[in-house]
Amino acid sequence: MEVHLKDLFTRFQLQFGSGPGLGPGSGTCLLKVEGITPGFIKSLFKASAALYRTDPWKRLRPGHLFGIRVGKNSDWIGKKQPFPCVQFIGGDGGDLGFNMFRTVTDAQKMTGSRETIRVPNVEVLRVTYEMESVMFPSNKRMVKSLLLEASGNDLFPSIDVARCNSSDGLEFRNATVEELRFVYAFMKAVAMVHPLLQEDKEATPKWSRLIGFEPFIETVDVQWPPEMTKGWDQVAVTVSHPPGQAYEEKTSSTSSTPTKYAEPPREEFVDVKLNMGAGMRQCTMCEKEINGEQSLCCGRCRAVVYCGPICQKQHWKETHKSTCGLYKAMMEREEELTLEIFMFPCIVDSPCRWLESMGLHQKGMWKRLCNCYSHCSFGLLPSKGGLSDSWGCLDDGEFPPDLPFSKRVRDGVSSPIILSGWSEYYNLRYLPLTSPVAAILSYPLTVYYVTMALSISSKNLLLSGREVIVHYLGPEGELDWMIAFTEIGHLLNGLGNMQIIMVGPEVPTNLSGSVSGIGSRVRVNLIRGIYQEEATYLPSPHVIVALNCRLESYASWGGALDLINSMNVPAFFTDQSEISCANAKQVLRGAGLHITHPVTPNPFRSPVRNQGPTSNLPSYSNAFLLGVNT
Repeated sequence: MEVHLKDLFTRFQLQFGSGPGLGPGSGTCLLKVEGITPGFIKSLFKASAALYRTDPWKRLRPGHLFGIRVGKNSDWIGKKQPFPCVQFIGGDGGDLGFNMFRTVTDAQKMTGSRETIRVPNVEVLRVTYEMESVMFPSNKRMVKSLLLEASGNDLFPSIDVARCNSSDGLEFRNATVEELRFVYAFMKAVAMVHPLLQEDKEATPKWSRLIGFEPFIETVDVQWPPEMTKGWDQVAVTVSHPPGQAYEEKTSSTSSTPTKYAEPPREEFVDVKLNMGAGMRQCTMCEKEINGEQSLCCGRCRAVVYCGPICQKQHWKETHKSTCGLYKAMMEREEELTLEIFMFPCIVDSPCRWLESMGLHQKGMWKRLCNCYSHCSFGLLPSKGGLSDSWGCLDDGEFPPDLPFSKRVRDGVSSPIILSGWSEYYNLRYLPLTSPVAAILSYPLTVYYVTMALSISSKNLLLSGREVIVHYLGPEGELDWMIAFTEIGHLLNGLGNMQIIMVGPEVPTNLSGSVSGIGSRVRVNLIRGIYQEEATYLPSPHVIVALNCRLESYASWGGALDLINSMNVPAFFTDQSEISCANAKQVLRGAGLHITHPVTPNPFRSPVRNQGPTSNLPSYSNAFLLGVNT
């Protein structure tokens, strides 16, 4: 009898659901949504499966409410975010899924201690994971005909919008295409950031089963799939806990964003032997050099390199046990950071070998991407001159011409070109996606992106036809890439001017004080010295940039950051990996600077992934952006 009852109860749960949700899916079918396409549905299911794999229900309960902001309010119908408050359900039993609410008040009213409370006239968008065996026939046919990706073991998301009526019943409708775009952006963003929530043990009562988390907010860029794009390839998505949490850095914190999983890995350590390629690696623990094919890495995060199990055990006990969760979360963003549009090799274990594979080794500006010319001071690479030679004798059409962009006039008036990413730029320049020029153009286009998209004051000056002064700190290889910076002038498209003042100790003495006119609208001044010592003699900046800054590596940054703090001028920094950005944020906080533009992927990061000697963490030139005084 006991076995029979257990079987009946199991089948009841599968059919009708259980736990704190509002019951099983209503039978709405995405194929009936007006304006939707099969590609749109496939992208939704793929994002849902990716979220499911990160298992947010392990720690999150209905009482954990999250704020969600996708792009600007003006991007959405009614000029407001459709469902800006979210809770995860099913973590403490019942159907797994999440509910999205119109307001925080609605979420609080409907969240009971044991179940979801039905509140009249309140709409909730539900995403509930259901087994295929209990899905409505129309949804089963959709899954099979479109070959949709499953979440976990034979689970698929059921999406509808429910409204409680006055008689305590439920009414259902299909979500609109716009609402489904919002759901997609949320799923992609929260999958990246929820592992970074850090438990606040002091705020969690010992008797409570609900984990308390430190206030949290993070902004990430989500790439729209082609079928969801509306003029922009990507959108900034901000996730906060609790909802409405202001972005405020804690000076007492020891990490940039929450940096640990709530639970450390159960295993003491796992060693996994990986074939890293033929390049040389370096043990994180003892710093011994070892052939990549003989190296090991942490079996959980797969990020940290070791020479053998002895060093791995020791490092786990000393430090890695507390940071493994952070590294694992960073490694899981690898797919998100990969710029898949490009059709040339984008993984580099040896710069020389990569350049040789592209036919660019020891040619033109590419000489600066390996160590073969390290004996030449920055800015003094031998050059034959000429645009083609500078780009390594790439074929015509594979590098940007020194010509304005064609037909870029709006309402009879030219205006600066606003770019959202590499795809748009390559299309405008008619460049093939086999061209590797993005590896160098990452520098000038990041500067342009900062001035036209992130710094509102600079953008307004350029749009009004005035000059923007940029203080560019710590230039190195860029000193040999002045030809690449001519693209900024062409992107300005006949309106506004830019003066870029490059200041740093690597500027050659014989070039210091020189002014280069790299086009009619861009001037570059070169100044040798330490910024805080030279700034007094320079025109006041509208914006400050420092690319691949490595703030934690140079003591001289201290004085520069103190000056930036006193000037209260917008300043933007890039670095190659998330761990470098975490260190950079600590340095900035130590200088009393408030981080007002959180760490986000840079849409103009280099597509070429670099392999560090001791780490497998995703690393790209100018990979992430963060800002202060914005």
